[in-house]
Amino acid sequence: MQTRRQLLKNTAVGFGSLALAGLVDQNIKAEQPNLIPRQPHFSAKAKRIIFLFMHGGPSQIDTFDYKPQLEKDDNKPVPFDKPRVVSAPTGNLLKSPFKFRQHGESGMWVSEIFPHIAKHVDDLTFVKSVHGSNSRHGAALLELHTGSDTFIRPSMGSWLGYGLGNENRNLPCYITVCPSLTHGGANNWGSAFLPALYQGTPIGNAGTASENAKIPFIKGSTPATIQQLEQRMLKDINTKHLESTGPDSELESRIKSFELAFRLQTQAPQLQDISTETAETLDMYGIHNGPTKDFGLQCLMARRFAEAGVRFIQLSHSYKWDQHGGLAGGHRNNAMEVDQPISALLTDLKQRGLLEDTIVWWGGEFGRTPVSQGGRDGRDHNPHACTMFFAGGGMKPGIQYGETDEYGYYAVENKVHFHDLHATLLHQLGLDHTQLTYRYAGRDFRLTDIHGEVVHDILS
Repeated sequence: MQTRRQLLKNTAVGFGSLALAGLVDQNIKAEQPNLIPRQPHFSAKAKRIIFLFMHGGPSQIDTFDYKPQLEKDDNKPVPFDKPRVVSAPTGNLLKSPFKFRQHGESGMWVSEIFPHIAKHVDDLTFVKSVHGSNSRHGAALLELHTGSDTFIRPSMGSWLGYGLGNENRNLPCYITVCPSLTHGGANNWGSAFLPALYQGTPIGNAGTASENAKIPFIKGSTPATIQQLEQRMLKDINTKHLESTGPDSELESRIKSFELAFRLQTQAPQLQDISTETAETLDMYGIHNGPTKDFGLQCLMARRFAEAGVRFIQLSHSYKWDQHGGLAGGHRNNAMEVDQPISALLTDLKQRGLLEDTIVWWGGEFGRTPVSQGGRDGRDHNPHACTMFFAGGGMKPGIQYGETDEYGYYAVENKVHFHDLHATLLHQLGLDHTQLTYRYAGRDFRLTDIHGEVVHDILS
């Protein structure tokens, strides 16, 4: 007769095998890295997103959230408590150095620094009550892009690729143009624990002029027939390895990445070549004009990527919007660089019928305070209120949603957290944010964690 100790000793390997079989089965179900288009949870209003990221934190009260009371009370103390956590000491209330005017049939207030975007207000959805949880650039960027300011999580573009696949098997699901290498860096476009195939493909970085931002090594010197043979041999070797080791998500993703890289050579060179664009189109985007050339090229490439079927396209205007001082000159120059290109992108997408199923999203990682810094020519970080706008993809045009207090310090009505924003964008692409999950380390993760509500009032 065996003792309990002997029984456990003799059967331990068997128990381990049972556990391993269960884990392997879970991995097989979870790890299916594939770029083939997949069905959404329900009918989608949009197919793709173009995110115009204004890195640094544009000031809502100097761009789209007009506050006449702030003008009246300029240089007075703020009549309520300031946030407990601030970046640096702040002073009294500071009115905007810019004039505001109403535009369009909707009568939206827009700062004088955005004369081109002002022409599109009847096509835009302004959300003026967006807020996050962190006042620091790095954490705020991570929360905006991944839903978490404290842990490494997959980016929104990666979640979309995982949930929907791609419209074009020859291109990545997710492209980020001239992204910042600071404030979270690659974690902002990484896939974290999702298969590596879904991470963003960076083209250039914030230190690269957009005219030099190209997909690297895209023109190989090896003939295509030889490359095909090399790919087949490499796949055979890796497949045999998988047969002996069992599922390996990193290796499977690597195989798929090699295959995608090969296919990318057939389409990317033509996609990045803008010589076929008309002179009128180049002028519309401001590509022949010094200040607008860089972001104009980014916006033109975004339209081309959207046409080609890229699921998530991010353009970064880095890192220019952090005006703790020099607000009047800094924000005016920043707006001048992006205003005409964004207007051209909206016009171009609309003319081509792409705006109907493309969401254009503008915003930064937080807003700015209505109180002064930098000798009354700057503002501090403000995660408690910022303005974002959207166009196309089933967003309700010509409206504003949410409000801040009379000075623009705090979101006070119909508040929209980053989690709500993510839930709403996923919804427009046909994905239920509570069902878009991935099992990792024994837990089902999602972009919105355990939070997020779809903001139906801004949807058509």
